[in-house]
Amino acid sequence: MAEPRPRVWVSQPLYADIEARLDEWFEVTRTPRITDHAPDAIAAALADADGALVTLNDRIGAAEVAGAKRLCAVANVGVGYNNLDVDALAARGIVATNTPGVLTETTADFGFALMMAAARRITEAEHWLRAGRWQGWGFHQLLGAEIHGSTLGILGMGRIGQGIARRARGFGMRVLYHNRNRLPEAVERDCAAAWLEREALFAEADHLVLVLPYTPANHHIVDAAALARMKPTATLTSIARGGLIDEDALADALQAGRLAAAGLDVFEGEPAVNPRLLACRNVVLTPHIASASLPTRRAMVSLAVDNLVAAMGFGPDAGRPPSLVTPPTAT
Repeated sequence: MAEPRPRVWVSQPLYADIEARLDEWFEVTRTPRITDHAPDAIAAALADADGALVTLNDRIGAAEVAGAKRLCAVANVGVGYNNLDVDALAARGIVATNTPGVLTETTADFGFALMMAAARRITEAEHWLRAGRWQGWGFHQLLGAEIHGSTLGILGMGRIGQGIARRARGFGMRVLYHNRNRLPEAVERDCAAAWLEREALFAEADHLVLVLPYTPANHHIVDAAALARMKPTATLTSIARGGLIDEDALADALQAGRLAAAGLDVFEGEPAVNPRLLACRNVVLTPHIASASLPTRRAMVSLAVDNLVAAMGFGPDAGRPPSLVTPPTAT
């Protein structure tokens, strides 16, 4: 009698043709519709699962895996993984993976577009036009900031930050960055970017873009003091994670004219958005869509499936998932 196949839980509906690759090796339980899973529902789904394919909406920590005696791998569909308690998973010997790389260029495209929209007041202008306030062309209407020839500051110079830096060359921008670890000289040359201390980066940038991961140490890294260092003509753009910005301090700066504009794709309490930001005319707000192109989202799911299959010991990369977050055994 054949041994039962390992069980996998897919937490959200993704792309059926890509998910179908899991059926070759596993017994798969799929969630038929987009679901906001409560913690106890996640715990119940994981209780008899050997593996899971999850998204950023699905928070998995010590409580959710406490009863998951067979769980050996969690594949996250996303480059960020602050929805996973990595330490709790590692302590149980549960492998966690993410999907970096495949979304780099799409996310860099969006980050640059969001920065430009904030600088050139595009959302504000559209709202003004739709409200019927446009009475004809005016010399001083909705004057924005320059992109070409200005100074771009990038906080967090990983793959996506480097992608944004490369795009800035086409606009003749001076590119400065701060990273925990300075990039090799060859990479700096390729990005035409110069390293600065973080405080100096805030002061020098005409347009500051956040592309760093969220960690407890980075909580509210952009606070009132950091915003006070920025030029009143500057813009702030975040395509990173909520929690990096003190949103009340940002609203204060925007409303008082101490910062010209902001573009935000991520929020501390998302999907809820700070109502003070909603009331600001000079902030562009988007619903966490920086990687939202169809080819990229499909590539993310495909990599997550490859990760899960390999992490569970199957397929051509058995035991060697392409993008590992936790070690394969508890440490």
